[in-house]
Amino acid sequence: MNEIKDFTSWNDKGVAVITGASSGIGASFARSISALGFETLLIARRKSKLEELAKEIEQKNSMKADILVVDLSILEEIKMVAQKIKQLNNVDILINNAGFGTRGYFDKIPLDIQLGMMTVHMTASVYFCRSSLPIMIKRGRGAIINVSSIAAYIPRAQSVMYGSTKAFLKMYSESLQIELEGTGVKIQALCPGYTHTEFHYAETYKNFDISTIPEEAWMSKEDVVKLSLDALREKEVVFIPGERNQGLVKLYQDPERGKELRENL
Repeated sequence: MNEIKDFTSWNDKGVAVITGASSGIGASFARSISALGFETLLIARRKSKLEELAKEIEQKNSMKADILVVDLSILEEIKMVAQKIKQLNNVDILINNAGFGTRGYFDKIPLDIQLGMMTVHMTASVYFCRSSLPIMIKRGRGAIINVSSIAAYIPRAQSVMYGSTKAFLKMYSESLQIELEGTGVKIQALCPGYTHTEFHYAETYKNFDISTIPEEAWMSKEDVVKLSLDALREKEVVFIPGERNQGLVKLYQDPERGKELRENL
């Protein structure tokens, strides 16, 4: 049986596959992981952003960075990426980071947007884990980070599908790690809170007033990524970065206080 070892100490480092890599947390993961000596396969919709990031990585870290321009809300494109992953024989890291949010009531948001969120957050992650795991298990090592959210803990109005899909990623990750005991493969469900990225400026989130969130509630994407990678060395599967976020989750899980907080969201 293989023990889970610190991924930074692996010899003959392979490829890190990162979805949602064109900006935000995904791009920060790409920069940090390439600096540790891993080649990267960067996946997102925006070609120019991916090309810019790949060039930066290759120049700064002297590491190969390939790109795949796809829309992960389309099943056929997910299948294409999954096949590409299967063709690699040295996948060491998979980061399922692609995602988006919506703000509005369930019966008012177009159904195609909600189903698209399910596809991006859940279906793509399942396909890519399924493609990567046989490679990792054969190599006796690997790390998969499924980017969930503290929203996975907080049932709330106007975020029905987002919280639900992120809760799936949390439970999925926990269950996978149980199955993978002794394989040398580490699973993490990363559950960040408010993070300075483009997320809250997207068209699907236009009804959200960012000014209502105090500055101390936010974390930088760089801090989230650093803490996440550090936590890969620990036994815990679910990781909530930041003491404030950890405290918020505890508050929302309190039967009385949590109910009061949710009613005032």
